[in-house]
This record gives sequence, C-alpha cells and structure tokens, in this order.
Amino acid sequence: VKELMHDPIFLAVKSEVATKEDMQVAQDLLDTLMANRESCVGMAANMIGFRKKIIVVLVDGEYTIMVNPEIVEKSKQIYETMESCLSLIGSRPATRHKNITVEYLDKKFKPKKRRFNE
Repeated sequence: VKELMHDPIFLAVKSEVATKEDMQVAQDLLDTLMANRESCVGMAANMIGFRKKIIVVLVDGEYTIMVNPEIVEKSKQIYETMESCLSLIGSRPATRHKNITVEYLDKKFKPKKRRFNE
C-alpha cells in the first residue's frame, strides 16, 4: 500500500506508456485501491507517485487493471456529475460521456476492449 500523492502539479503531468517492467506499480496500485475501497472505486498510477498509464477500477464487483488504456469511442450524449478524488481535496463538477469504449492491456499484457455505460 503506497502513500497517496497530493501535489496537483505532479498529478497534472501527462503519464508515460507502461511496460511489463511496470507491473509492480500495477500491483501497488491495486493494493492501495483495496486499502481505500470504502471511499474509492478507481485509481491511476500517478495517485501513488508513478507517471505511468495504469489504472485500476472496480467494475461489476471485480478489480480490473488497465495498462495503457485509451478511450477509442465515446457517445455524443453527456451528463454532468460531481466527483471527488483521494488525491485532491473536495468534490468538483465533471462532464462525462454516457458510453465509452476503452482499449487496454490486461495484467498479462493481452489486448482487451470494453464498453462502459453510465
């Protein structure tokens, strides 16, 4: 379980492509998310101090590691919501697409494609 990063400047810097050598970061991210499961359903590697394109999200009751995720489709329908983040204090408004399709590599670096709905 890693300490959370709270520096907004660090968090704003673009992350780098992750490689198989970064899979310990993915495991640390999963462990940190699970330790914060009461108040968090997803985390990115920069939230634990690593500028790598790795996220972990809770989907249908299961934790999913996504390496180098990329949104490849998004609906034109959007909605407004309020979101919070463990790394930043408070909540903030966010505009989200009702449907997105994401391509990513799983923890074994196998390509995956998944559709998410509001």
